[in-house]
Amino acid sequence: MSAITTAPFRLTALAALAALASTAPAHAQTATAPAPAPAATPLAELTNTATRTERRTDAVPATVTVKTAAEAEARGARDLKDLFRTEVDLVVRQQGVRFTAAGSNAGRAGNEGINIRGLEGNQVLVLVDGVRAPQAFAFGGFASGRLDTLFIDALAQAEVLRGPASTSWGSDGLAGALALRTLDPADLLTGGRTSAGFVRLGGHSVDDSAAATAAIAGRSGSLQWLALASRREGQELDSQGRDDSPDARRTTPNPLDWAQTGLLAKARVALNPAQSLGLTLEAVRRSSRTEVLTGRAAPSATPVATAVIDLDARDRQERQRVALDWKLDDLNAALVQQAELRLYGQDTRIEQWASEDRLTAADRLREGSYRERLVGLSAQASATLAGAVPQRLSVGLDASENRIRATRDGTVPPFGESFPSKPFPDTTYRLLGAFVQSEIELGEGGAVQLIPALRFDRYELEPDATGYTASSVVALSDQAVTPRLGMVWRVSDALKPYAQWSRGFRAPAPDQVNNGFSNPASGYRSIGNAALKPERAESIELGLRGARGAFTWQLAAYDNRYRDFISQETVSGSFTPADPAVFQYVNLAEAHIRGAEARLGWSPTPAWRLQAAYARARGDSESAGSSRPLVSVEPAKWSLGVAHERGAFTWRAAVLHVQAKDAGEIPLPTPPQAPGFAPPSYTTLDLGASWKATRALTLHLALDNATDQTYWRWSDVRGLSSTSSIQDALTAPGRSVSLTARLDF
Repeated sequence: MSAITTAPFRLTALAALAALASTAPAHAQTATAPAPAPAATPLAELTNTATRTERRTDAVPATVTVKTAAEAEARGARDLKDLFRTEVDLVVRQQGVRFTAAGSNAGRAGNEGINIRGLEGNQVLVLVDGVRAPQAFAFGGFASGRLDTLFIDALAQAEVLRGPASTSWGSDGLAGALALRTLDPADLLTGGRTSAGFVRLGGHSVDDSAAATAAIAGRSGSLQWLALASRREGQELDSQGRDDSPDARRTTPNPLDWAQTGLLAKARVALNPAQSLGLTLEAVRRSSRTEVLTGRAAPSATPVATAVIDLDARDRQERQRVALDWKLDDLNAALVQQAELRLYGQDTRIEQWASEDRLTAADRLREGSYRERLVGLSAQASATLAGAVPQRLSVGLDASENRIRATRDGTVPPFGESFPSKPFPDTTYRLLGAFVQSEIELGEGGAVQLIPALRFDRYELEPDATGYTASSVVALSDQAVTPRLGMVWRVSDALKPYAQWSRGFRAPAPDQVNNGFSNPASGYRSIGNAALKPERAESIELGLRGARGAFTWQLAAYDNRYRDFISQETVSGSFTPADPAVFQYVNLAEAHIRGAEARLGWSPTPAWRLQAAYARARGDSESAGSSRPLVSVEPAKWSLGVAHERGAFTWRAAVLHVQAKDAGEIPLPTPPQAPGFAPPSYTTLDLGASWKATRALTLHLALDNATDQTYWRWSDVRGLSSTSSIQDALTAPGRSVSLTARLDF
C-alpha cells in the first residue's frame, strides 16, 4: 500500500465521470451489452493490418491475433499487458520501479512495449487509428516506454501482426505490428439506434486502482458523433517481494501513486451514400509520483558523504492527436471502389523528475524531457479488376514529419558536463513511402490467392545544432525497398496452407545518429555516425490452418533473420584523458530467430468454447564474430482456455504454463560475474465470470493467479544475475481480483 495515499479504491475522484450518463436523452433505446468474449480469438476475425485491406484472418498469409473491447472488459484489463496476459508468443515488458540514484532509471519505462516473437521496443510498429505511436527513449536517468501513452478504455480492437510489416507500413515493423482501433460512433449505434452509450466502473486489487469510463454516441441526419472520457487512479503494482526495509535492501514495491485521464471525441458526416468525412480528437495524460525507498542507502557503520537518504520521483506523459479523414466506399464504382485520405497531427510530451537528498554532499535534481511533434498524411485506394485473372489492386502513399527533441537539466551535473544539455540535437525526422499490392485469385472459385506487394521508402534525419554542444552533428538520409509475397491455398475448409516471404527495415533513430557527450575525467566521449544503415529483416512463415465441424486449428513455423542491428561500440581510444575512448553507434549485430506455434479451438456445443495454444522459439545474435543467445526471446509456453455460457452467466478459466529456459539459452550478464538468473517454470490459473443481470447491466469478475503462484516473467528479469539479492522484487503479482460493471443505455 502506498505511503502517499492509502485509500484502497478512489471512486470519489471518479464519480463525476459517471454523471455523464445523465446527459443521455430520456428516449435513448436500451443497448444490448456485449457478450462475454471467448477464451481466444476465432480465426475468422477481420483484420486491416496485414494487407491494409479488410480480410479475414484465415485468409492472410501470416499469423494475426485480434482482441476486442469485449475481451478486454470481460477480463478486467487495466492495460495492454493485461490484455495479452495469456498469449503464448506476445509479452509486454514491465519492471518494478527501482532507482538506485537520481541519475539511474531502473524500471522507470513502465510498459515498455510489446515483444513479438523475440523482438520488441522500437523494432515493433505501434499504430493508433493508423497513426504511429511515440518512440521509446532512454538516456541516463530518463526512460520512457511506448504503451503508457495509450489508454485501453477507448479501445475497440487490437490487432497483432507477426512478421515484418514494412511493406504495408514502412519503417519500424521488423518483428511485426500492433494496431489499435479506437471506438467509432457506429460501434455503439447498432440496430438503427439514434443514441446510445455506456458507463463502466471497475476496481483492481493488483494495484489498488479504480477506473471509470463514460461514453455517449448519437446520430442526427447525416451526422454521427461520439464522446468518451475515462479516469484511472491507482498505486504501486503488487509483487511477492518480502523485505519491507526502507532502503536498498527492500524487495516489496516502492510506494507509488498514479492517475490517467483519457478523452476521445469523433464525428463523421456522410457527404453522400458513398463518401464521408471524419474528425478525431484524442488526449491522454498520465502522471505518477514515487517514493523511491530502494534508492536510500542501507545502514552502514561508516556512511559516506554521498549516501542517499531520500529519493523521490515524478513522471508525466501527455499525448494529443487530431485527425481528419475522407473515405470512399462504393462497390459499384467502375474505377475505384474504396479510398481513404487521412491528415493528422500528434503531440507527445514526456517529463521526468528525480530529487535526491544526500547525507552531506550537495543534493541533486534531475529533470528530463522528451517530445515528439508529428504531422503526416496517408492515402490509399483499391480497385477490383475483372478479367482472366481477377484481382484487387491497392496503391498507397504515406508521408510524415516528426520533430523530436530532448533536454536534460538539474543540479550537480556529472563531472565534465553542464546543465541544461541535450542528449541529441533537435531532429526533424521525415518518412516518405509508396506501396502497391495485388490480391490475385486463381483457380476455381479463387481457391488460390496470391498477394504480392512492394514498397519504396525514403527517410531523412535533419539535425539542428542549436544548443547542442556535445559533438558535431551529422545528417542522414537513405532509402529502402521492401517486397512481400504471400499465398493462401484453400484446398478445403479443413485445409488451408499458406506461405509468406517478406522483408522489413527500421531507420536509425536520432539519438543513434547523433549521440554525443564527453566525460574528460573518465576518458571517453561519443560521436555521431553519418554512415549508419537501417536495421533489416527477412522472414519466411509457413502454415496450415482450417476448420472442420466444431474444430479450428492452425500450425505455423517461421524463420526470421535480421542484420545490421544497431549497437553502441568502442571504436577507438584507451580510456585516458590523453587518448579518450570513442563510442559510436554502428551496424554490427545479426540475429536469427526461428520457432513454431500451434493453435486449436473446439466448440462442442454453442455453450462451450475451448482454446489451446503452444509456442516455442530459439534465437541467437552474432556480433564481432561471437554468437550468444538472444536475450529477448521468450521461453516456450502453452495455454488452455475454456468458457461456458449458460443463460445470463458465463464463466472462464485459463491456464498458462511457461517452461524454464535451458542454461544454453541464457547469456551471461555483462560483466559476466555470475551466471544469469534462470527463473523456474511455472503455471498460473486465471478464473473469470460474467453475469448479464439485466438487458443493460453486465458484471464481470476476474481472479488472476488464483493459486497464488510465486513466479518470475522472463521479460522482467532477463539480465539479472543468479546471485542478485533483489530477485524477489521482480516477482509477478500474486493472487488478485478485479470487478467491472457496465451499464448500457
